Amino acid sequence: MPFTAAEIAAHVQGEVIGDPATVLTGFAPADNARPGELTFAENEEFFARACQSAASAVLVDCRFTAASKVLIRVPNARIAFARVLPLFFPEPTFAPGIHPTAVVAASAHVDPTAHIGPHCVVGECTRLGAGVVLEGGDQVGAEVQLGEAVRLFPNVTVYAGSRIGARVRIHAGTVIGSDGYGYVFDEGRHRKIPQIGYVVIGDDVEIGANVTIDRGALGPTVIGRGTKIDNLVQVAHNVVIGEHCLLVAQVAIAGSAKLGNYVTLAGQVGIAGHLKIGHGVMVAGQSGVMNNIPDGGKWFGSPARPDRDMKRQYIALEHLPELLKRVAELEKEVAALKAPGNQSVSADGRP
Repeated sequence: MPFTAAEIAAHVQGEVIGDPATVLTGFAPADNARPGELTFAENEEFFARACQSAASAVLVDCRFTAASKVLIRVPNARIAFARVLPLFFPEPTFAPGIHPTAVVAASAHVDPTAHIGPHCVVGECTRLGAGVVLEGGDQVGAEVQLGEAVRLFPNVTVYAGSRIGARVRIHAGTVIGSDGYGYVFDEGRHRKIPQIGYVVIGDDVEIGANVTIDRGALGPTVIGRGTKIDNLVQVAHNVVIGEHCLLVAQVAIAGSAKLGNYVTLAGQVGIAGHLKIGHGVMVAGQSGVMNNIPDGGKWFGSPARPDRDMKRQYIALEHLPELLKRVAELEKEVAALKAPGNQSVSADGRP
């Protein structure tokens, strides 16, 4: 659907520099943009590319000017970019109803506006809210609650008893509520500890593909409101994750760890069990966290330490080859002094 530059500017609360009647038919990166399309630039390099492109208009921060392009100026180009894309690429819509191949328990409560796609299974006493979408091949166990506008992409599994808030998106292959990894060594073997808890996911959470979130051993595993979880993340039993956290790909959090609000864990971070990670903490990629981290901490390394400590250690490591060379030279000098027939003389001339 086409929009004028003025309509786009109104949508993102920006201003048009140039012809506000310019018609925009799509959105594309500068390198591939065609006439009639909108692109965006958030720094000098991107802006130079945008000005050289065929795009008819550029979404920019307020500091940029250009005579050759229609500009839509906004305080933050990346935020405006996120708000404009859905205009040109809206989410698919799903008609209400239950596919003939789906299996829905008679005791399940399915809102009339929900969509249940092919080969889905909905268990006993489960509740699906308004606008819920199960795309296909989804398995939703007994006594599960899905809030309004929840969307399960294909082949998602939600175990019994899970509670999922409104507007949650769960991508393909993810498993919610599988057993936690709980065993005790008894009489020469590993005896399974029954996992009888459940999972609670707050509103506006997005969970990537092939994520596993284990049910609590007792009580819940909790994912806080607004948290975003990337692909291939493991969240163990009884973990509590606060609100608006970011977990990047291949993060693993061991059992009963607790994360505050606005925590960021970069790719492949590991969190040991029963730790407390404070509000606003940032942990750099591939770090192994073995200690509690206070509010606002920035840690990295394995084992992870505060960033200032680790930076000093890395600087010291850079000097290690030179230091080893100097030590080797000193060892040679000492060996020469100790060699038979060699007699050192002091400053006053005495041996």
